[in-house]
Amino acid sequence: MRNDLLTIGRFARLCRLSVKQLRHYDELGLLAAVQVDAASGYRYYAPDQARDALTIGLLREMDLPLTVIAEILAAPPPSRARILRAERDRLAERVRRDRTRMDMLERLAEGGLPGYEVTWGSEPPLELAVSRTVCAPAEIGQRAGERVGLVLAALQAAGVAWEPPLWGLYPVELEDRAEIAVGARVPEGAEPPGLVRTVLPGGPVAETLHTGPYAQLPLAYNALFAAVHERGLRPRAPVREAYLVGPGEAPEEELLTRLVIPVEADPA
Repeated sequence: MRNDLLTIGRFARLCRLSVKQLRHYDELGLLAAVQVDAASGYRYYAPDQARDALTIGLLREMDLPLTVIAEILAAPPPSRARILRAERDRLAERVRRDRTRMDMLERLAEGGLPGYEVTWGSEPPLELAVSRTVCAPAEIGQRAGERVGLVLAALQAAGVAWEPPLWGLYPVELEDRAEIAVGARVPEGAEPPGLVRTVLPGGPVAETLHTGPYAQLPLAYNALFAAVHERGLRPRAPVREAYLVGPGEAPEEELLTRLVIPVEADPA
């Protein structure tokens, strides 16, 4: 046995890890013991393993998965930086989602649940020039924003005097892949490049107004769908969002969105 090897207990204390953690990391191949006693199964570590052990402890404190930590330890320095920045971005997105949830909880605490006035009426047919895409439910906000940019660019390129507001079209059920669209009303005969004309049928609807960030729209949808189901009605796709006051026109807390859900009698 090498004279400089450390017992698992001493190595654990030096690296601020537990013996149980070191055994687990060894079993995973993340930080293998330099030597294992054949008779007792006791593990021994080399002093130059301390840096990796301390790095593992540091990254676990940051809640990085062990699979990612293994990738970091195995990667050359330039790749390590890339992996760490990707994890930083993942954490930033999680913080953003948590902040949104905190804001929604505060709004619920102040206004109650559902906290929206739902009205009933009838909508005429709506003809739009739209840009469509398919995405995962978690990507809807980002992809809708991209569609807005594409629609506005197409309208500007064609010199079309479109009629506000912009409309977002979304599915009733959020499955693995969701088709969404953003569009605008344009004069008859106008054909903005890259946009497709679509006609939404008229009929009875439930609607409400949402004031505030788009991230809090689930609160409004909660109120709408609850009201629809309480009346024994069935929501029909697509759900419509009219962006009455959008980004660039007011602060985020003053954005105004009209939510419209077409409804029909539930045959059940």
